[in-house]
Amino acid sequence: MIGIAFTIMCLIFGTTFLAIKVGVEAGLPPFLSAGVRFFAAGAILFIAMKLMGKVRWSLLWRKEMVFIGAGTTFGTFSALYWAEQYVSSGIGAILSATGPMMIVILQSVLLRQKTSRITVIGCMISFLGVVLVVLPGLAVQISGLWLAGCLVILLGELCYSGGALYSKRVMDVFRETNPIALNAAQMLHGGWMLLLLSAITEPWSSEGWQYLPAMGSLLYLILFGSMIAHTLFYWLMERTNPLFPTTWLYISPPIAVGLGALVYGEHVSWWMLAGVLLIVTGLMLMNNGIIRLVNRRKVRSAA
Repeated sequence: MIGIAFTIMCLIFGTTFLAIKVGVEAGLPPFLSAGVRFFAAGAILFIAMKLMGKVRWSLLWRKEMVFIGAGTTFGTFSALYWAEQYVSSGIGAILSATGPMMIVILQSVLLRQKTSRITVIGCMISFLGVVLVVLPGLAVQISGLWLAGCLVILLGELCYSGGALYSKRVMDVFRETNPIALNAAQMLHGGWMLLLLSAITEPWSSEGWQYLPAMGSLLYLILFGSMIAHTLFYWLMERTNPLFPTTWLYISPPIAVGLGALVYGEHVSWWMLAGVLLIVTGLMLMNNGIIRLVNRRKVRSAA
């Protein structure tokens, strides 16, 4: 189940960079788009869990949910949505792939957790693979806003990494709470923060919107990108560690390249194939412990 959930999560997350770009280019204000996405997804999931009797309203008032929402949802996606106005989705994918490396650094520096050498090597190999996959298709026009967008994405990934580490600690405290409910609560908080930021900084006018791509992007991101993929992310984190589910950031660029080749007939170079091989190699090194754990569980189940 861990392998299946991870695969589905990666396939969905691998398309979200493009979906965000489509919505922004269709005229949706970035913060408004992100706020509606997460608030709607969180509300639907939380109400569904409440109707099934699996969560209490009091979970929404816990400060832990506010902190997780501020980090993993508000900080991360306010940065990404804003930056994709000035940065290509390829650059966004490369910079976002620094997330797992940031988790390794934060674990070592702040939490004093020892990180194995093979995990660090795996991170570096996979990141190099992401660069090789995305690099042939990049056309970079450096400007002040482009540089600002890059820095903002990195800041967002720092929020994402810190939020992921904190989420794992919170899950250990809220052992009796369903991960779906935890995900819903943090998305609700992140969503209202994004909507508040939008109300302060953006005009709420639909003039100039391209409705079909804008609404299509929003619906896809609500249903698949948030309700399904983010729930799987929390489910995986509860059963593994903060690093394992975030390694989807290495897999998303190859998925985007594969979709381009399949749907649009885009050229796939040997550099890209070599990058995919490096990504897979790095992931296997980083997640070697999880792979061994899954194999041991299979052996126990067979016995």
